[in-house]
Amino acid sequence: MSRARTRVVSLVPSLTEAVAVSAPGLLVGVTDWCTHPGDLDGRGAVRIGGTKNPDVERITALRPDLVIANEEENRAPDLAALRAAGVEVLVTEVRELPQALTELDRLLVGALGLERPKWLDEAEAAWAAVEPLGPLTAFVPIWRRPWMVLGRDTFAGDLLARLGIRNAYAGDPERYPKVPLAELVASGCDLVVLPDEPYAFTAEDGPEAFPGLPAALVSGRHLTWYGPSLAEAPEVLSAAIRRSSAAAGR
Repeated sequence: MSRARTRVVSLVPSLTEAVAVSAPGLLVGVTDWCTHPGDLDGRGAVRIGGTKNPDVERITALRPDLVIANEEENRAPDLAALRAAGVEVLVTEVRELPQALTELDRLLVGALGLERPKWLDEAEAAWAAVEPLGPLTAFVPIWRRPWMVLGRDTFAGDLLARLGIRNAYAGDPERYPKVPLAELVASGCDLVVLPDEPYAFTAEDGPEAFPGLPAALVSGRHLTWYGPSLAEAPEVLSAAIRRSSAAAGR
């Protein structure tokens, strides 16, 4: 049985939301990029730097009994420094939806000793009931200047696949390949999916690069985060993709 945790630092925005919603008051430190829930600062959580450059001394000064991290989001040297300082670190690995659900249960129930949250059951049920929109093929830019897209083995790609949207670059050797704009324009895909993070694509910044191609502007939180947003993600993402097709007259 896990011991009681009373002071938790989160280095992952989506895990911050998962803990804050499930156990208000447990978090004593969060990153500068943690935005949900919106009242984190009012709850007394200390900002400890970014996901890639956390302030290790500030974290240890908070005397956490657990730091939660992610193998992709956070750097191994920072986690090693925390462990060397005597801090316990739990590292999650998330590349697909079932893994995300399992890791959330491992964190919240296993490591933190909480009751399994209702939103986690709701998320599992929502994705089990998904009716695919496709088959459709898309590419998913995550940056421009240079253009970068989702490649192989990504959580966001797995979510889109469950919605019937095949990632055109899912077979690329790189997880986030750089792709020339001309290649994307000539890809022959059914649509382009433009999330608002990590690059903040908007109606005025992104779709104009792909004339004639339906552009689905989607919430990055619903596409890439694994936490409470998963419960509403199928509906939110599906609606955005349908709107893009309707706007293009398809």
